[in-house]
Amino acid sequence: MNNVRRRISPIDLALAAFLVAFVALLDAAPASAGEIKLPPEAVQAMERMYSGDPDGAIAILHNLEQSGPENPLPFLLEGEARWWKIYCANLEIKYGMIDAWRRGKKPEDEPFLLLADKVIDLAHARISNSDTAEMHFYAGMGFALKVRLEVLRGENRAVAHAGVAARSEFLRALELDPQLSDATGGLGLYNYYVDSLSTTVKILRFFMGIPGGSKTEGIRQMQIAIDRGVVTPVEMRFHLARNLRTFDSQYERAILVAQPLVERYPGNPVFQLLLGNLNAEMGRPVKTAEYFQAALKIANQPSAMDCFSACPSCPTCPTRVREIAKAFLGSAH
Repeated sequence: MNNVRRRISPIDLALAAFLVAFVALLDAAPASAGEIKLPPEAVQAMERMYSGDPDGAIAILHNLEQSGPENPLPFLLEGEARWWKIYCANLEIKYGMIDAWRRGKKPEDEPFLLLADKVIDLAHARISNSDTAEMHFYAGMGFALKVRLEVLRGENRAVAHAGVAARSEFLRALELDPQLSDATGGLGLYNYYVDSLSTTVKILRFFMGIPGGSKTEGIRQMQIAIDRGVVTPVEMRFHLARNLRTFDSQYERAILVAQPLVERYPGNPVFQLLLGNLNAEMGRPVKTAEYFQAALKIANQPSAMDCFSACPSCPTCPTRVREIAKAFLGSAH
């Protein structure tokens, strides 16, 4: 049999070169726009955190931090877990609403703020080598961690500074990747809160050069993160339900937003308290009692999440949950 050699034309060579280049481009490109890829350990830690076990989440994250000390993600998630501990331990009833309001400064705040700074610094270090949307998102979330604590401490200037910095990071992330839903949600939180300020504070905001926002746009953006985000859907759902209650008195809508939290994470007492509070506002005593009794049951379990054990003056999460649940259950009789 004769071997027939096919002559390779210049067109064939050009096509082959194009295909090689195209395959190389696919290999070098990120997985997909608008999507953050989480390692399995991070997913596991988030499930533990939202299930009401932030300490279990932190233990997992410490291992992840040791294996990847230059990655801001595990440090960000540790900050989130520690925030849930702080938030729960400082819950109070004011104006008929359950929330962490103001409690001033505490010595144990410093480790939390240092952790937030570490997230920001690690993200910026990565950005200096490669300007990516994901790293700007992490930096923005680091500033958002600082905002939460500074609000609790009543440090308004620090809140404004960190809030504007977070906004800038989220905007840059969306410039690089308009489909990054988690960054859209972060920007939505800023837009909602800024538009919810009192008239007096809005006037001060103008003179301080703080960019404005839109509550309607903020809700739309938070919903995008709830529907399509990877890192923030649970957090955004909680914030949206809480905001609709606190600033808009839209209790029925807030219940619809918050209900999936309890369905997916029935062991989290904070979610039970929120649903109980919302049903109390709607005048539904049976449902109210159901959620507060569930919260009370969780708080009485030895594994219920607590606050920093090294802080003698720091109230524990189970103590707060018990006090609040009993107060609402007692007022129903």
